[in-house]
Amino acid sequence: MDISGHAALVTGAASGLGAATARALAAKGAKVACLDLNLAGAEEVASAIGGKAVQADVSDASSLEAAVAAAAAAHGPARVAVSCAGIAPPKRIVGRDGPQALDVFAQTIQINLIGTFNLMRLAAHGMQGLDPLATGERGVIVNTASVAAFEGQIGQAAYAASKGGVAALTLPAAREFAKSGIRVMTIAPGVFKTPMVAGLSDEVQ
Repeated sequence: MDISGHAALVTGAASGLGAATARALAAKGAKVACLDLNLAGAEEVASAIGGKAVQADVSDASSLEAAVAAAAAAHGPARVAVSCAGIAPPKRIVGRDGPQALDVFAQTIQINLIGTFNLMRLAAHGMQGLDPLATGERGVIVNTASVAAFEGQIGQAAYAASKGGVAALTLPAAREFAKSGIRVMTIAPGVFKTPMVAGLSDEVQ
């Protein structure tokens, strides 16, 4: 898909994989909206690539709806949407202090899995209203899972579960949106140096 001149949404764009994705899309000529809860970080990335920074909490419906609308007002409805926002708190199910707090697990699912679904539903809805390109495509949605979805380690129960959910979400979504000319796919990166990984202990890294 030739993305030159087309609008793109990237969540988690203030740092790490999201920032790298925003830069790569801009280098291909896309008009990139950098969405992140960290507005200052998103602004720094957007400024460097000629994009637009929008503050957004992917786990909150109204916050992301407003962010997607703001991005569309600036660049038009997106033909590319990439979910990179996520957290990875290293927590054993049962640690020295007892069972893992349920809110830690719930927050990880809320951001990583529900946040991914949140962007996907909004992006797909916008893409369905676009005219198809010469190829018949209306857009592409890229979700980010992790190798942890298939090879989770100790302390990654919440993270692995959330990323496994992202992987499982993709095929039914791809089948649903195929008739609209919208591709849905998921990548499953391994470990690489990002602020999220750098925040983990040396033992966990």
